[in-house]
Order: sequence, then structure tokens, then C-alpha cells
Amino acid sequence: MAKISKSYSCTSCGLVTNKWAGRCDGCGDWNTIHESKALSNGPQKVSIGIEKGEKILLSDLLPSSKNLSYSKSGIAEFDRVLGKGLVSSAAILLSGDPGIGKSTILLQAAARFGEAGLKVLYISGEEAASQVKLRAKRLGLSTAPIRLGSETNLRNILTTFEDEEPNLVIIDSIQTIWADTVDSAPGSVSQVRSAAFELTNYAKRTGAAVIMVGHVTKDGQIAGPRVVEHMVDTVLHFEGERGHQFRILRAVKNRFGPVDEIGVFEMASEGLAQVKNPSELFLSERGKNIPGSVVFAGIEGTRPILVEFQALVTPSTLGQPRRNVIGWDGNRLSMVLAVLESRCGISFANHDVYLNIAGGIKINEPAADLAVAAAIFSAKEDIIFPINTVFFGEISLSGAVRQVSQVDNRLKEAQTLGFSEAITAPRNKKKPKDGINIRETVNLRDFVNMMHKYKDSTEGLGDGKP
Repeated sequence: MAKISKSYSCTSCGLVTNKWAGRCDGCGDWNTIHESKALSNGPQKVSIGIEKGEKILLSDLLPSSKNLSYSKSGIAEFDRVLGKGLVSSAAILLSGDPGIGKSTILLQAAARFGEAGLKVLYISGEEAASQVKLRAKRLGLSTAPIRLGSETNLRNILTTFEDEEPNLVIIDSIQTIWADTVDSAPGSVSQVRSAAFELTNYAKRTGAAVIMVGHVTKDGQIAGPRVVEHMVDTVLHFEGERGHQFRILRAVKNRFGPVDEIGVFEMASEGLAQVKNPSELFLSERGKNIPGSVVFAGIEGTRPILVEFQALVTPSTLGQPRRNVIGWDGNRLSMVLAVLESRCGISFANHDVYLNIAGGIKINEPAADLAVAAAIFSAKEDIIFPINTVFFGEISLSGAVRQVSQVDNRLKEAQTLGFSEAITAPRNKKKPKDGINIRETVNLRDFVNMMHKYKDSTEGLGDGKP
């Protein structure tokens, strides 16, 4: 009998190899190589034979008369992240840290979809049905039209789906589901891949939407093979800090809507409440300006959002000063510090630098470079900027301040919240924005010279909130 060769795969990047190693050659991560069990025991190294299969149905590129149907839950922030709403036949993966509120938001959304007329099945593999009922009672959803089940066997789950014919299925979580055709423990790479494939195939075959909950690793990545992210149509990530009541639902991948769209929720005793104006909420605790505090006008998906950047620069006694960042890219902070030192002559060699984004939100866009530079410069030089000013712009290695996208939307959001001044890169459109004064800066050196004026002048300084 031919010897069955073993294969190993990386849980981070999906690299497949024929031998185990402590470090993945593809992504460089440690302890991510695990043995992959074959999904079929067919003959090795032979062709599929001469037996014919079924001819697939081909079509042209003309629009189909049967368009995708969207269902709205009525939770505006949840529907915004999905796109236009829940799409039939969609496979959705929702990830997040333990205790962040994944089961809570899904139970609330399931209740709204059920009230909208969809037939919803909620299958819990982590909790007993009685535990889910207790959560529903706490959220005031005991009478919601949801069919609840507690099961981990994939065959039993799919059999139930075939009989019930639901419109929406929620699996909590994919790591607890096991298939009896795969010879490995639940939660392993092979089991997660097989379960995700079968559930996604069920969604495409029947037209039901499937939402799967996925655990994350300690560094925030979705646990299991990366191929699961490629199987599904939409990947949502639920994020937030334990010390903050805010929760951010972010679309990491979406075939039916914009990527990086966010929905903002606030954790309360009765569940997650949607936040209709996140900018106002993120700035609600911002009092009188202090050195190192600036407001950034950003864009998350299609939504303009204003957040506060806080910086602290202190003398350091360490041989290698600290660079601590919360909510932003640490490598980009190092770049901004290098540009400030090289192009503007501001040294941070003997100083610790701390950067924080208030509210627990994470910002990824390069447009925040100018706001970060302003916050650090303000903290280093003990300069208080006008409280009614927002900053945005991308900084290049040459020190130039570059224009960013959706400038008008950023300015409109700032003006709505009472800000009267914006500092950014030169605009292509010279038409002034009514109600807001725009100060343009070509490069970082000019920006620093402009900011030095605030040190000796009180022009534009305010005492209260914008």
C-alpha cells in the first residue's frame, strides 16, 4: 500500500509544506505550523479518470433579471457595515476579542431580522440553550422570533437547516463545530476549514445567509486557517478596549459594500446601543485644550469621523527611549518622529513619546500624519493649539504635506461640530469652504513655523468645547 504523505499548513498565511517547522517560511510567524489532515482519502498522484461529470451552466455578462435581495435589520450601524443590508446567500465571518460583545450584537441583530420577517436560526456551540435564553432575557429579547439550538456536530446542524429552510443562520462559533468526516480535534485547522466550506456551500446552494463567529489570536488575527477569510463574502471585526464603553464594528472585507466601513456602538446594561454621531461622542469628554491634544478629521469607510489624538513627550533616562502607541501604527509614528527630527531639527533622542487615540478607536489612514505631528510637537514645545481647529494631511519622507481624499466631507463634519479652522495640505480647489477657515501648509517645516506663532499669541484660543 502506498505511503500516505503528511502535509502541514500555517494558520497565519496558509502556506502548505510537507514537513513541520518551528517558524513559517512564508510569513515568519513562530509556532503556526500544524499538521493538516486530508479532506479525502482518494488515490494519490493519479488523474481524475475518464468518467464524465456534469456540464456547468455558463452565461454572459448581461445583468441577471434576478437581483440580489437585501434585508435590513433596522439597526442602522449594523446595516451600514454590511453595505445595503443583509444579502441573501452571503457568508459572513464575525471576529473579535473574547467578551467584546460578539454574541450580544448578533442576538440583537437576529431579533431585528426575525421581527422583519426573516426565519432565523441561532446555533450555539459554546453555550447551552438556557444560557443564551438568559442573555436574551437580559436584553429584553425573550419574545423575539428566533429558533434556538445548541449543537456542535456539523452533520446534525446541516440536517436541521435542510428541514427548517431558514433565511438567516448564525453559528457561534465556527471553532466549536466539528465534522465527522475529518479525523482531527474540533478547532483544528482541518476542522475549521471543512466546517466553513460546508456552511458557505450551504449558503450559496440554498440562498440563506450564514453568519459565523470566529475567535481571534492574542495578536488580534482570526484564529484558524486564513483560507476561511477567502471563502466568505464578508469579514467583520468587532473591536474596542475593555476600559471604554465604545465598540467598533469594522468591515475588513465586503463583496457587497465598502471596505473599512465602521459602525459605532456603546455598551450599556441593556446591550449594545448604536451611536448615531460618533464624532460628538468621541469628543464629549474633551475639555479645555492642553499641550499634546489635537483633533483629527478622518474618514472611516464612507463616514467622516472626528477623534482626539493625545501625545505626551517626557525626558527619558533610558538608553533607548520608549515609543508607546495605542490606536495607531507604531511604525508610522517612528516615521513621523524621524521626519520631524531630520527636516525640522526637533530631536526626540532623549525623550519618551506616548501617543493615544481617545475613545478606544483605531485609525489606519495616512491622513492622520499631520495630526500626529501636531500632537507631538504641541507636547514637546508646550504649545496649546486653538480648541476649534482640526488637522489632517499625509506627510512624506521629504517633509511635504500631501493632500488626502474626501476633503469636503472632513470639513463638513468639522463644521457641523462647531470647528472653525482646519490645517491641511494645499487644496486643488481654491474655492473657500463657507464657515470654516482653511490654513494650508506645504511642508512640515512651514507647519512648525506656523505652530510657533501659537506659542506667543492667543489668537483663536477658546475656553470651552467647540
